[in-house]
Amino acid sequence: MSQHEACITSEPTNRLSRRGFLAGTAVSAAALAVHRESPAPAAEPAAAARKIKLGLVGCGGRGAWIANLFREHGGYEMHAVADYFPEVAEAAGKALGVAPTRRFSGLSGYRNLIDSGVEAVALETPPCFFPEHVQAAVDAGLHVYMAKPVAVDVPGCLQVEAAARKATENRRCFLVDYQMPTDPQNRECARRFREGAVERLGVVKSFYYGGLFGDPPLTKTIESRLRSLIWVNDVAIGGSYHVNACIHPIQAMMWVLGQTPVAATGISRISRPDPHGDSHDVYGITYEFADGLIWTHTGRHANGTTGPDDPLATCEFLGSAYMKIGYGGRALIRGGTRHYAGGTIDDLYKAGAVRNIAAFHQNVAAGNFANDTMHLAVASCLATILAREACLRKGRLTMDELRKENRKIEVDLSGLNI
Repeated sequence: MSQHEACITSEPTNRLSRRGFLAGTAVSAAALAVHRESPAPAAEPAAAARKIKLGLVGCGGRGAWIANLFREHGGYEMHAVADYFPEVAEAAGKALGVAPTRRFSGLSGYRNLIDSGVEAVALETPPCFFPEHVQAAVDAGLHVYMAKPVAVDVPGCLQVEAAARKATENRRCFLVDYQMPTDPQNRECARRFREGAVERLGVVKSFYYGGLFGDPPLTKTIESRLRSLIWVNDVAIGGSYHVNACIHPIQAMMWVLGQTPVAATGISRISRPDPHGDSHDVYGITYEFADGLIWTHTGRHANGTTGPDDPLATCEFLGSAYMKIGYGGRALIRGGTRHYAGGTIDDLYKAGAVRNIAAFHQNVAAGNFANDTMHLAVASCLATILAREACLRKGRLTMDELRKENRKIEVDLSGLNI
């Protein structure tokens, strides 16, 4: 099990409780280029001139963990918390020094948080709730920091895209927390790639080899699925293993190439023992680009199937030279005119979040509303949904067909606390 895999499949050491809050147009190469050419994110927290009043929506697991990183930065005041589970919100609020009157719970807790006087929200919920939460936060004039993936279906992606566009128009910051593009070694490889380090590009490859999350029997409501990342097993709540987890190398590949796939062909299955959720966990996918480039991706989600030195996720580029970037291991370029010995990708799970938290604060403080993570966040989410649907059909599906279908996946909220 890789270091990152271990981090996300077990509870953080400083956790408050397990993660549990309930929470339109084709993206052009030019739009992706806006993100891929963005300045390097800050490596260290900068001295903050002022505190940003932040509300945390989703206080278990990663939410509780990342709240401490916001606090350690020094530029944030944790003003309010919200979680579906009252005991989780109370524990988080107590640990973070949030007044009892600003600890909210239930399905509508996020609305109370938005109305509590915060300037910004950090969204760390199951992704099926992101579109609604993002829309409400942007409509209220707040800055938005959110986890990935942005949605579980096409309508959700387009709703987030429209809300992020509105945030930009209203001079508000919007950042989606992907880590691979923040790593210095990955960034140097990407820079050299764009300068022609890998000419005559023939094929690109990616893989994600991660662990599984618990998948216990279903109950009368989905409440039991909202803890401990169980929801990754459920397409309607978490999008699937491919959308929720494989999106790391999918997003990074598109970041380097500056392109979005036009079609995907694939096959997938459920291989985990005694499954109860409907997400597949083993994937074999071929993506196609408009210029004819082929991209193969393998996703394997199982426990105990990786070696101690295997990185969680890797992207490879093969042509006149060989280039590799990843979520661990070593980034490098072999051969060609821009050989790069590279270096190790260290502690990216934490380091990437720290850089993004610093960048978000700098953007808010400086009034930088370029919001250059949004285009790629939506495009990569659509690409994972495209492959998920192609695999379910055991065939080829184009992005145009997917978008035309515009299928909404409903989550059953019956029986839950408002």
